Amino acid sequence: MIRIVTRALAIGLAALATPALAQLPDLPAGPAIRMSAVTQPLPTMPQFTRVDVPYLREGLAQRSGNRVTMQLSSHAERNLGGAEIVRLVRAGQVDIGAGTLSTLSGDVPILDGVDLAGLSVDIEKAKQIADAILPAANRDLERFGARIMLIYPFPAQVLFCRQPFTTLADLRGRKVRTFGNSLNDLISTIGAQPVSIGFPEVYSALERGVADCAVTGTGSGASARWPEVSTHISDLPLSWSLAGYMVNLAWWNRLDPAVRSFMEATFREMNDKLWELGAAATRDGIACNTGMAAECKLHPLAPRPMTEVRATEADRALVQNTFRNVVLPNWVQRCGARCGETYNQFVAPISGVEYRR
Repeated sequence: MIRIVTRALAIGLAALATPALAQLPDLPAGPAIRMSAVTQPLPTMPQFTRVDVPYLREGLAQRSGNRVTMQLSSHAERNLGGAEIVRLVRAGQVDIGAGTLSTLSGDVPILDGVDLAGLSVDIEKAKQIADAILPAANRDLERFGARIMLIYPFPAQVLFCRQPFTTLADLRGRKVRTFGNSLNDLISTIGAQPVSIGFPEVYSALERGVADCAVTGTGSGASARWPEVSTHISDLPLSWSLAGYMVNLAWWNRLDPAVRSFMEATFREMNDKLWELGAAATRDGIACNTGMAAECKLHPLAPRPMTEVRATEADRALVQNTFRNVVLPNWVQRCGARCGETYNQFVAPISGVEYRR
């Protein structure tokens, strides 16, 4: 359940508003290095404005005495859909790229296992799982000439609906916009009909009834004005839309060791800020969508407050059982037996759910 805690949220947002750049390893004098990165879907997203810009575009130059500079772009500025990131990084067209793991899993199937629908109902567990499986994911990704440097969350992915509901059982028969195979498995199992609709088209789909409900981040829905075309929002995270920053491995290995250390320290700081932002943006999105003006700091305040639907024990049990019996085995079937072994080794000790053939 997502709780709005005013004091904790205010403290978190204050820390995010003006990131303090810590002291990085000394970078000795040397030739200038110009890097390129394509990161978030939109340049207006908090992940871009509050993390990528201050740390990559501004911070690298400031901290290195302009020895290291970054050409930073969003997906939209490069006319990218997001699925191309692995291929762009692998080909050396950009040095650093970021994208959601479910989107990138078309190239590297194990990445989908980091953020399966129903795997993590709280952000702390999602972070533990991401940290634990990262080395194994990189073993697969490095065959593509890339390496993930950090994994981070977007706000909790929840249900927005244009008609009232009180439990997940009420969604039976409704058309629900989803993304990714595991969400399709979850939504189908609860009796709803998953439909594939691109994020920019969801507003009109909800408005016209092409979709009855849609899944996205609490803050993402607020930014896209979904409260104008939906009335009820669930507080139950179905996933976290985890994403990763990856580097071209050949480029990374050619860097001066001191520059690599400098960049690794930057990524560590960004990792901390992005997880803080994921938690803050989750709470802020709920506040903005439900008309709680005093707690709405990161996203637009809904002109017509939505109704927050608190998850029942039956809802949580349904999601957990669906993950165990449908989502997890279906993912292993798509990914292969080795993925099941990797899951059991790294994820099961945290999730408490073991994959069984």
